[in-house]
Amino acid sequence: MTLPVPTESPPPAEGDNAPARAAEIQLAPAPEAAAARAEPGTGPLTLRGITFAPARFCAPMAGLTHSAFRRLVADFGGHGALFTEMICGRWLLREDANRSPALKRRPEEGRVIYQLMLTAPEEVAPAVERLADCRPDGLDLNCACPAPKIRQRGAGSELFTDRPRLEGILRALRREWPGVLTVKIRLGRPEPSWRTILGDRLRLFADCGVDAVTLHPRFADEKLKRRARHEVFPELLAETRLPLIASGDLHGPEGVRRQAAALAGVAGIMVGRLAVVRPWIFRAWSDPDFFPEPVAVWERFVRYVREDFPEPKAFLQARVLVTYLARNFRFGHRLFALAQGARAWAELVERVGEFLENGPERLQEPDLSGLA
Repeated sequence: MTLPVPTESPPPAEGDNAPARAAEIQLAPAPEAAAARAEPGTGPLTLRGITFAPARFCAPMAGLTHSAFRRLVADFGGHGALFTEMICGRWLLREDANRSPALKRRPEEGRVIYQLMLTAPEEVAPAVERLADCRPDGLDLNCACPAPKIRQRGAGSELFTDRPRLEGILRALRREWPGVLTVKIRLGRPEPSWRTILGDRLRLFADCGVDAVTLHPRFADEKLKRRARHEVFPELLAETRLPLIASGDLHGPEGVRRQAAALAGVAGIMVGRLAVVRPWIFRAWSDPDFFPEPVAVWERFVRYVREDFPEPKAFLQARVLVTYLARNFRFGHRLFALAQGARAWAELVERVGEFLENGPERLQEPDLSGLA
C-alpha cells in the first residue's frame, strides 16, 4: 500500500517557534544565533524531500512522549521533529489512531516520527497501513530498547543482533513505506566483535534503504549511569554514508558543546530525559535564559493530558511528569512527595500547583540520576 508522504514543510504550527497559545507563557521570537550554525544539531537535515530544521529531535520514550507531552514540547519550539513513544506493531492494530494518545497528533506538533517495535516482516504491512491516517513524517524502527521484556520478545536491541530477521523487517518497511525511514540503535552486545557487527549493520541499513540512523552509544545491557561513548562517532562517520544522529547524555546546549569534537559531522542530535524535565529545552539553543513559569507549564500539561486521557490515566500521566519536573528545583523531593501522596486528580493538581506558585528555588542544571 502506498501512503501519502509529505514533501513540503507544513504550515507554521501555532506552537512551533512562536508565542505559546496561553497568555501565561510568553515566548519571544527565537533570536538568530549565527555563531551556533556549525554546532551539532543546527541542521537542517533533509531526508527524502522532508526538512528537519533544526536537526534536534525529542527522543522516543515509552509512556512519556504521548500526544499531550508532544503538544507541550511543541509549544516552546526549537525542535526539528518529535518522536512518538515506541509503538508495538501488533498493539497498533487494535488502537484508534484518532483517540489513542500514543498515535494521535495535532497540527501544532509539527513534524512527528512514529517509532515502531516490530519482531517479524509480516507485521510490517498491517502496521504501515494502520498508520496511514496519522500521516507520519517518518517511521523509525527501534533496535535499541534494552528493556528485558522487550528483548525477550525479540525486539529492541535483541533485533539488532538477529541479522536475517532484521534485514527481512527493513526490506519489508522499505517496500511498504515510501517516506523517511530511520533506525535507532545501540552499540550492540559487549563482545569482542561488537565493532565488526556494528559496521556490518550500518552497511545493511544503507543497503536496505534506511535514510538515517540514531545511535545511542552504550551497549545493549548498559544502564544510563554508564557514560555514553560519543568518541565512536568520528570513526563511524568515516565509514558510512548514512546521516548519523547522536543520542545519549546530550543534556541541552552545554552538553552538546562539551562533546563538540566527538560530534563534529553528526547530522543531528536527540534529547531524551532532559526534554521531560524541561519540555522547553529545545528553546534553550536560541534563548539560553528562557525559563517559563513552572506553574504555567504544569497547568498547560494538566489541560492537555486531561483532553487526551480518561481521568484515571490522566492522573497517572500527570504524576509521572512531576517526577521529572521536580528535578528542576533544589527541594524537588518535596514536590515529588506531594505528588506521590495525592490520591485523586483534583488533589494532585492542587498540591503541585501550590508548590510551584510559591516560587521554588531553581537549579541551574537538573540532576537526572535515577531517571529512566
